[in-house]
Amino acid sequence: MDASAPADLTPVMSVEEVNAYLAEVYPQLNEDHTEYRAIAVRPGGCTVRLTAGERHLRPGNTVSGPALFTLADIGGYVCALSHIGREALAVTTNLNINFMRKAEAGNIDGECRILKLGRTLMVFEAAIIAGPDGALVAHATGTYSLPPRGQNVG
Repeated sequence: MDASAPADLTPVMSVEEVNAYLAEVYPQLNEDHTEYRAIAVRPGGCTVRLTAGERHLRPGNTVSGPALFTLADIGGYVCALSHIGREALAVTTNLNINFMRKAEAGNIDGECRILKLGRTLMVFEAAIIAGPDGALVAHATGTYSLPPRGQNVG
């Protein structure tokens, strides 16, 4: 993803704040693990990571599509939260993903970028990269519906 995010987007939550908030309002994401987490927040984007292990593999030692889809979706959620604040009721309204190559167990990163942040919708993209060469294993685009500000839960 060589194009940059809109220049006027400034995060309102740090990576630590986002991870703590996710644990508070969405504990079922990781249960007793920390496999899905934000590792960076930046103006107009974020990086999320899946530490894929045995429970994420399908036959052929390939990380499953649902695990990669979840990573892309969490990337959109982290983009939204980090830029609008503690608004747990931001929800996915659309997510499209294209799988390009096999991802094996290990760290898989979602490099996410906000394409548009409006009053009621946020559009983003996620490049899912894995392996020692940082290969693009999937690409996703999605839209989040944003709640009226101040209607947060948790």
